[in-house]
Amino acid sequence: METVTARRPLKSRDTGWAKAMARALLKLRVSPNVISVISVVFAAGAGAALFFTGSAPPPRRMVLLLLAVAGIQLRLLSNLLDGMVAVEGGLKTKSGEVFNDLPDRISDALILVPIGYAVYGLPWGLALGWCAGLLAVFTAYVRMLGGAAGLKQSFAGPMAKQQRMAVLTVACVASIFEARFLRTGAVLWATLILINLGCVATIVRRTAAIVRELESR
Repeated sequence: METVTARRPLKSRDTGWAKAMARALLKLRVSPNVISVISVVFAAGAGAALFFTGSAPPPRRMVLLLLAVAGIQLRLLSNLLDGMVAVEGGLKTKSGEVFNDLPDRISDALILVPIGYAVYGLPWGLALGWCAGLLAVFTAYVRMLGGAAGLKQSFAGPMAKQQRMAVLTVACVASIFEARFLRTGAVLWATLILINLGCVATIVRRTAAIVRELESR
């Protein structure tokens, strides 16, 4: 779950549908930590679907890609609702910090690494998948490093979690139609390159901001 001191700014938190879902979960007394763990299940489902897209025939591949989109979005929805239930709903727990970040890091790897296996026939496919998973975790490490140094945690991009998942969602939808124009897996392969480059830029940007702020004190 998200905490007040390290909370990602999300406009969707103020929408009516999000508040209604959070209220429903509160009535059911669903723990925010449980919601955080469930997000990993959705991420695992998305990762499994992406893993098998590489060898699936076109009709099955389309279904797998749609399942991946659903898993990614449900993961993000869980990430939104756990914080709302915890903070607005007053169900924060002492272990909330652990459930805030650890499931997210597992989810990043579960979604990104399997893409490398789906595009293993393309240049550096496996390496790109593993690098994307590692760099996604590293972006969060740098953010938390700033917090550990006493600074406000930065969720700046260009390839923060929400942005990574948005790019990947678009790529999954585009991949449904790629067989007409491109080699199967080309869109996901190019997306891995984009995510890797974006994560490197994010890490550099966040690190530079931390150093600059610490040195200015």
